[in-house]
Amino acid sequence: MPTAAQVLVQCLLNQEVEMGFGVPGESYLAVLDALHDVSNAFKFIGTRNEGGAAFMAEAYGKLTGKPGICFVTRGPGATNASIGIHTAMQDSSPMVVFVGQIARSMKGREAFQELDYKAVFGSMAKWAVEIDDPNRVPEIVARAFQVALAGRPGPVVVALPEDMLTEECTALPRGKIVAAKPHMTDVDSKAIRERLAAAHKPVLIVGGGGWNASGQAALKRFAEANTLPVVSAFRSQDLMDNASPSYAGDAGVGMPPHVRKFLDESDLLIAVNVRFGEMLTDGYTLFDPATFDKPLVHIHASEAEIGKIFTPDLAVLSCPNAALNTLAALDPIEAPVWAKRTQEVHAAWETTVETPPQPGALDMSTVVAHLRTALPPDAIVTNGAGNFAIWPSRHLPYGEAMTLLGPQSGAMGAGVPAAVMAKIHDPTRFVLCFAGDGDFQMNCQELGTALQHGAAPVILILNNGQYGTIRMHQERDYPTRVSGTQIVNPDFAALAHAYGMYGEQITQTDEFPAAFDRACASPTGAVLDLIVDPEGLAPRMTVTSLHQR
Repeated sequence: MPTAAQVLVQCLLNQEVEMGFGVPGESYLAVLDALHDVSNAFKFIGTRNEGGAAFMAEAYGKLTGKPGICFVTRGPGATNASIGIHTAMQDSSPMVVFVGQIARSMKGREAFQELDYKAVFGSMAKWAVEIDDPNRVPEIVARAFQVALAGRPGPVVVALPEDMLTEECTALPRGKIVAAKPHMTDVDSKAIRERLAAAHKPVLIVGGGGWNASGQAALKRFAEANTLPVVSAFRSQDLMDNASPSYAGDAGVGMPPHVRKFLDESDLLIAVNVRFGEMLTDGYTLFDPATFDKPLVHIHASEAEIGKIFTPDLAVLSCPNAALNTLAALDPIEAPVWAKRTQEVHAAWETTVETPPQPGALDMSTVVAHLRTALPPDAIVTNGAGNFAIWPSRHLPYGEAMTLLGPQSGAMGAGVPAAVMAKIHDPTRFVLCFAGDGDFQMNCQELGTALQHGAAPVILILNNGQYGTIRMHQERDYPTRVSGTQIVNPDFAALAHAYGMYGEQITQTDEFPAAFDRACASPTGAVLDLIVDPEGLAPRMTVTSLHQR
């Protein structure tokens, strides 16, 4: 008779799970033992920190549309993973996290590393549950996948008491879960077309999780057939081909003035799969919940998101892929009155891509201009959080085949694990990570994961010797009173060499093209340390200076 752990692993195989990420722990040794028997079908990616594992699982869900799988041990392991769980929730990425738990007989005694996971993750995940009965493993695992994928995708946390995992399980593993997706009706699509035909300044706003290639292609067809302007939500720029004449820009951090003005002047908002959070509303100053009066069509796969903040004139419960395919099949609006407006906003977006020269010996505007021509059309770009992220977010256009993996949660440290995961998942695609020096050091240990699994991303570190975003706000709110935002960095090129990667420090703009070529040619990946401190104020710790101490 199989154990609960063995049945759990079979349940994962039945869901066509090919890999999972985690740090091994004694609380789920039985699962690790069961994985040993299926190593040809399931790849366990051992990471260096549970935070890195959770970021990898979140990015996997975003990249593939399938739930990213994460295994962590009890207590500290679970709390380390919480950053990725929070990111999966804010980014609407499907994810299932399995957490080892103390033995059932010890619960309630504050046993070693004991936590109540339903309480800890209740407000951070779509669902948190603990399996107390081994015969309920197939039932609860199937439900976990259903919840993670249905409606607005997101994370599910499943706690596994270690004694339960070793007991016999008589329940049968269940088949593959295909989550039900709501579909737009003909009545809905006709109502949207009527509103569109009556509008003078409509705009299509897109974002959220759960998109697939069919939905993105339909989005482009629908927008271009109707000359509709498309604004992408925060870090969702890759949903729409930026070269399309319908692309208007993104409504994210530091919203471009032309996008803000365009949204403010629009007389019909068709919001597809977006939640009206702080970024999309520019801190609720663009759309004020107290005075909002714009005609709104809100299309979303989750009824919990529709009307949550703004009451729509037309509410449509539908996944984005079904909705856009239905809308793309409608007869287009002939000679739309907003055609010139769409042309103007796309032209305005084009002017924001290129930037004037930046101060300092290393000019990032020139660096990114080189990347715009050097990156392959199907590149995957990742980033963490910080001022540096403006370069991949605002000044790097995304074509039809490109992918952006950036945390809408604003989590530092997400970029490196996402890049390592992407290269493990698909070694044939070029993966470029943008990181700040503080951001990079939050998960640089995952270069060890890259080394172990043969992943070879190229990582650009924008190194200014400070937590730049916080320093910016500090100098604005507390001028001349710098506190806690300056950091001393190691020799990042030497660190890359220690992990078997190519590493190089770049201080001059004209050094970048050749250095980038060398990085791309490295079969083991590369770290390029870009010194972007224009005033040379940041203290630096190199290997040489360290040896001289």
